[in-house]
Amino acid sequence: MAKRRKSYRKKNPIAVTVIAVAIVVLFLIRLYQVFAPLVRDGVFTNGVSGPLIEGLRLSPLGQALLSSVTYLVLSAAGIVVLIGFLRLKRWSWVLLMGWTGISLIISLVEYFYSRPNYAVMASNVIIAFALNITDVQRIFKIRSGDGGPSF
Repeated sequence: MAKRRKSYRKKNPIAVTVIAVAIVVLFLIRLYQVFAPLVRDGVFTNGVSGPLIEGLRLSPLGQALLSSVTYLVLSAAGIVVLIGFLRLKRWSWVLLMGWTGISLIISLVEYFYSRPNYAVMASNVIIAFALNITDVQRIFKIRSGDGGPSF
């Protein structure tokens, strides 16, 4: 019977995996948000037909295109952050914490205007709590071994 080789590589806490899954969920939601307004306005069937700007405001078609482009950029940024996060880069932790805070503020504003997206809110809350776990902060060198911040 073959002996199993011991791995001395330190395993990451489960919180890192949970955060990675939450980032993937957010990516899929944002990807849906890229295509939903375009399908709703018939861009894929009719093409871009009509003005994008009416006076000094965006037309509904212009708003749909701007929304889709914004969510496409957010989706691409999410993939970059996910790759950095899985490679345990410190900048990805800092960027993800800032991004999560801003996203939570935007989600709260949308909640008060009666357009809540509960999946995004739940994913952001899970990410925020998981990023603040001591083991996760130590892995990303945000917190030193003695419990104090590592600046």
